[in-house]
Amino acid sequence: MVLRLLLAAAFGGIVGMERGSGDRPAGFRTHILVCAGSALIMLVSMYGFEGFDKVPFEYPKNRDSARIAAQVVSGIGFLGAGTILHEGITVRGLTTAASLWMISAIGLATGAGMYSIGAAATLITFITLTAFHSVEKRFAVVNSKSDKKYIRVVTANIPGTVARVATFLAQNDIKVKTINVQNSALSDKVVLELYLKFNKETDLALIMNGLQQIEGIKSIENIG
Repeated sequence: MVLRLLLAAAFGGIVGMERGSGDRPAGFRTHILVCAGSALIMLVSMYGFEGFDKVPFEYPKNRDSARIAAQVVSGIGFLGAGTILHEGITVRGLTTAASLWMISAIGLATGAGMYSIGAAATLITFITLTAFHSVEKRFAVVNSKSDKKYIRVVTANIPGTVARVATFLAQNDIKVKTINVQNSALSDKVVLELYLKFNKETDLALIMNGLQQIEGIKSIENIG
């Protein structure tokens, strides 16, 4: 049992080294604890109640040793959700949350004595996190037929300005993925933060000039 715990900690550390190499909410120590903890829960499920079905104890004979371990699958979701961060228009931490979910499964397998499966899953996870990151980026760039832009538009606080901006963008086949409106009554202005998606053939400079011609537009800033 101790060997399984140590092996699970080692598997968690291997994956955790990659996650801990950057500014991520769950790194080296977190992955070790999750993997070893999952293995411990599996060990308790399998061996923690041995002998409790004998006199004087009356533990049910048809007990299911997987019942406690099964809660790891759903319980790890709470920890994974804590690693997902929403920063402006981007969402970070999904890969880290997935690695925690995977490492918990590796811990369960190792705790059950499935060493080969645990080692293979650790290798697959480590290769996926280290080698496939650059491949994913290149594949996305090659196959993408659209571009994205994040702009800030400052307009006068007059009725209909936001609608005119949205209409102009729609007429030029530009999709507004997200829009954040900040209304400042003191300065009599409205700040629009727009996340736009458009075809690569679109002349963005022409679109910017067109926005400048809309009544009430004070300034346009490209912020990403």
